[in-house]
Amino acid sequence: MSFFFGLVIGITFGVGLIIAFVHSENIRSKRRSELATTVAAFAKMTVQDSRKILPAEFYPSWVVFSQRQKLTWLNLQLTKIWPYVNEAASELIRANVEPVLEEYRPVILASLKFSKLTLGTVAPQFTGVSIIEDGSEGITMELELKWDGNPRIVLDIKTLLGVGLPVEIKNIAFTGVFRLMFRPLVEEFPCFGAVCYSLREKKNLDLSLKVVGGNVQAIPGLVDAIMGTIHDAIEDTLTWPVRKIIPILPGDYSDLELKPVGTLEVKLVQAKELTNKDIIGKSDPFAKVYIRPLHDKIKTSKTINNELNPIWNEHFEFVVEDLSTQQLFVKVYDDEGVQAAELIGCAQVPLKDLEPGKVKDVWLKLVKDLQVQRDTKYRGQVHLELLYCPYGMENGFVNPFGTKYSMTSLEKVYKGGDGAEVADGATTTTRKKRDVIVRGVLSVTVISAEDLPVVDLMGKADPYVVLYMKKTENKNKTRVVNDSLNPVWNQTFDFVVEDGLHDMLILEVWDHDTFGKDYMGRCIMTLTRVILEGEYKESLPVDGAKSGKLSFHLKWMPQPIYRDA
Repeated sequence: MSFFFGLVIGITFGVGLIIAFVHSENIRSKRRSELATTVAAFAKMTVQDSRKILPAEFYPSWVVFSQRQKLTWLNLQLTKIWPYVNEAASELIRANVEPVLEEYRPVILASLKFSKLTLGTVAPQFTGVSIIEDGSEGITMELELKWDGNPRIVLDIKTLLGVGLPVEIKNIAFTGVFRLMFRPLVEEFPCFGAVCYSLREKKNLDLSLKVVGGNVQAIPGLVDAIMGTIHDAIEDTLTWPVRKIIPILPGDYSDLELKPVGTLEVKLVQAKELTNKDIIGKSDPFAKVYIRPLHDKIKTSKTINNELNPIWNEHFEFVVEDLSTQQLFVKVYDDEGVQAAELIGCAQVPLKDLEPGKVKDVWLKLVKDLQVQRDTKYRGQVHLELLYCPYGMENGFVNPFGTKYSMTSLEKVYKGGDGAEVADGATTTTRKKRDVIVRGVLSVTVISAEDLPVVDLMGKADPYVVLYMKKTENKNKTRVVNDSLNPVWNQTFDFVVEDGLHDMLILEVWDHDTFGKDYMGRCIMTLTRVILEGEYKESLPVDGAKSGKLSFHLKWMPQPIYRDA
């Protein structure tokens, strides 16, 4: 009896243990699942989110520090040694900057030198640091610096009239990012051969000028001339991709110097729907195009009077020095005559977005300020064609804008005998340069249009297309298709083109009426693509119309010749 009683008790106890174990494991599994969910939620939180839950005093410093706090130790040490830095840097700046100012001295001044130079008692503050992973064999560091200084800088200026003016530079406020590159890395202390430094980004530079014992406005244009000289000197001698090299160990560091890597061909085609800046009439737009904002490197287009949809079709060439960081800038202005031009809008294109050897056709929306991301006001668009040509590019690439564009062996022999512009990654040798004139026959087939806007009272239109070359003004037109918003023409026209790279094809869509005609819209295109590709078919929106697309086929039959520049 006791045997059976013990067996029952043992089985019951064992089953209970099993049930308890299973229950415990289920609870643990549920807790682990809830904990994983909580950890995943915390992983998505930012420092700002966590601060909404707990105050900052509950966090260790390594969680809540900012870039400014990371560099507190560096700023503290810089403040301590600043009097010694000031003394040494003042002499260094005087020796290095005076020749630069003299080089960029405006024509209205006879001389431009420092009579006094001290950086004051306020040390700059480093507000951020980052390490740049650029794939190079070295270390690249960027330091963000802010300086609201109290320097004592006096320029001894003499005008062409012999008048001497001591001009003091005051109230300097500067914010920028400096790039430091330590390369090459070596096995000898301090483990790098040289230091390169440059101003990677100039965020802000404010200063004021005061004539000691007089008024700086006494001489018209003096303030603008001095300010322009200072900004040009900074941009051209210190701003990236320019870099200054300081050798640390003996060696050849010529490979660290700035070297052009290619050319950028820019065709400023047109703009449309520009904001009107004039009270009477329309704006007189012109554009400035540049990579580096220096006077001799900024290209300016012609002015198109009284027009909000200007057509420029102008070609510019720029030297590219760093494809990964440089950008192309376009600024469109309204010409105000004797007054300063008023900015309509600006745009930019990162050069790293360009595919070498391939023309990129872009429409860019204009904004008031490239630094303001929330600018949503529509100011119009600008149309560009871009072609990046790296030095030494092979694989059969032909630059239609370049001096080596050729179609026959005879022209190659003729061209080679006279020379051209030869460039590689290190040097550029300029010989006699020629303008390229591309002659040929452009065959245009106007295929059809679709979804044209209603023009007639009966809800239809009687469309036809006028084709003409902008430079030569040779014209043709299609037949009229009555009562159709989706006309089909399939008509081909040939144009003899004398200068294909600088001409344009314009297709205007009109509505035929018994007593006249109504303009509906147009399509404008350069001949760059058809010259490169030979032929292609395209369908483009009709600019100026509420709706509609125009389909056409282009074919190019070339006969290139050359003309001496």
